Amino acid sequence: FGLAPTSSSTATLAIGDALAIVLIDEKQFKEKDFYKFHPGGSLGNRLRETVRDAMITGKKIPAVFSGASVQKAIQEINRKNVGFVLITDKKNKLLGILTDGDVRRMISKGISFEGKTIDEIMTFHPKTIDEKVSLAHTMELMQKDEITSFAVVNDRNELRGYIHLHDILGRGGSVSISLA
Repeated sequence: FGLAPTSSSTATLAIGDALAIVLIDEKQFKEKDFYKFHPGGSLGNRLRETVRDAMITGKKIPAVFSGASVQKAIQEINRKNVGFVLITDKKNKLLGILTDGDVRRMISKGISFEGKTIDEIMTFHPKTIDEKVSLAHTMELMQKDEITSFAVVNDRNELRGYIHLHDILGRGGSVSISLA
């Protein structure tokens, strides 16, 4: 009846998307190219924003020093309510992480935390990211690694903050990332 689009509009969109993907691969089109040609769009803005723009810093970082009791680390997880605690040395060098998932898995295995320090159970070398990385790329890395947070460190592995998926998504939009 010519009143509403039918499957032909959907098919046209699918063909257009397929052609775009082929050309992106063929021309090796990268994020910086998209930003260069479309700086004012929502994706262009997302590509311009970096981890530095959204990361959590200062006293809001869930962190304890190496040598702290496991009980103190778990209390910090509960207090900051982000699902993990970062472990540093006295010079602010990142050493490890303990997540609420780690705690649940240890409890389910019957592991006791009594008298243990965080150093005995933490995961060494947590996933980190530089504060200059775009938020769009950060989300891609989160998807690839199947995680929701990164510790933000500088080139000397000093803790600068953390970035959580919710901090990125809460910035007024969402980034579309491929599931392929």
